[in-house]
Amino acid sequence: MNANQTGTDHDVVRIGMLTPSSNTVLEPETQALIGPLGSRATVHFGRFRVTQIGLDAAADSQFALEPILSAADLMADAKLDLIAWNGTSASWRGFDTDDRLCREIEARTGIPATSSILSFNAAMAAIGLRRLGLVTPYTSDVQQAIIRTYADSGIEVVSEAHAARRDNHSFAEITSEQVKDMCRHVAAARPDAIAIVCTNMQGARLAAALEAELGIPVFDSVAVTLWGCLHRCGILTHGLRSFGQVFELTPKWVTTV
Repeated sequence: MNANQTGTDHDVVRIGMLTPSSNTVLEPETQALIGPLGSRATVHFGRFRVTQIGLDAAADSQFALEPILSAADLMADAKLDLIAWNGTSASWRGFDTDDRLCREIEARTGIPATSSILSFNAAMAAIGLRRLGLVTPYTSDVQQAIIRTYADSGIEVVSEAHAARRDNHSFAEITSEQVKDMCRHVAAARPDAIAIVCTNMQGARLAAALEAELGIPVFDSVAVTLWGCLHRCGILTHGLRSFGQVFELTPKWVTTV
């Protein structure tokens, strides 16, 4: 998909990203990552309320469809080429929740939609991943739910590290050194890749250095979401390879000749 294929008449690809309200990481990180593309693509953000991450009913209710779709309605006014849910809730709620959300966004706005987890799954498929190292800020029960979700899809989480936090705003306070140490911990099991699953956790600009140190691909949620969005819009990402190996990958839905 590109600007012409989506029926738009502009040269710049416009990507909209639905963002948890308490997130302070994904916007600046995404803008930093997309910088080398210059005027080829722009990213625009809309928020809906997410403040806590947990398995209880109160936390789960934050991901009800209507508030998200209302945020998507406003984003559609910008005549976007793609709308992405830039959050990882489907990793513990089930991949089908993002499949449904994307269908609902597309039906409501007429704009194609994707998500962080759909992009993650595409990146994992691109390298034939079967053994995953998992790094998150979440509580133990959420972590175990993520592990079960991936097990159900045939991917084994062979090592994990989590910060046992619930408050979404606090995830951004986990330092770069702490994120690095968590990645080093899970790297000992030699997974096929390490996934930093949370779009409010510093990792996007750490990935390349960690890959050089550990010899393992490091897929950060913010970077993977942007990678998936750009490919959905027909923009190849090799020019962003300095930010990590994910940008060298081509998802299986892209046909090369």
